Amino acid sequence: MLKGVDPVLSGGLLKALDEMGHGDTLALVDRNYPSYSAGPPVVHLGDISAVRAAQAIFTVFPLDTFIETPLVRMRADEGPEATETHNLVWQEATRNHPQALPEALIPRPDFYERAGHCAVIVQCLETAPYSCFILRKGVV
Repeated sequence: MLKGVDPVLSGGLLKALDEMGHGDTLALVDRNYPSYSAGPPVVHLGDISAVRAAQAIFTVFPLDTFIETPLVRMRADEGPEATETHNLVWQEATRNHPQALPEALIPRPDFYERAGHCAVIVQCLETAPYSCFILRKGVV
């Protein structure tokens, strides 16, 4: 057990985050995402929301400020463009990274392609549809 580390950050996840370098990407995905068939290693966080997962991850994970869109999310095929979960994850990102973060949406097939190249996939049991994000690691 470590002091001062968010308990959501398991040893496996901390190891994966630590081994990532500048520019590597992480996919934070909901319960419906086909994580194991995507290819990268998968870390399950259990029955927590994407917002709670983002809160924990952003305590140790800097976003890449050298590119325009260090955080992207999957665009819904139909329905509302943004849910409360989308907005709250974005708020967590901007709270921890005060520089402006433009909202970046990518179609579901493009998200699947990009996620297949991530260093790790972090899956939670988020129920809000299309609550999938890709984060690009910045400089510590």
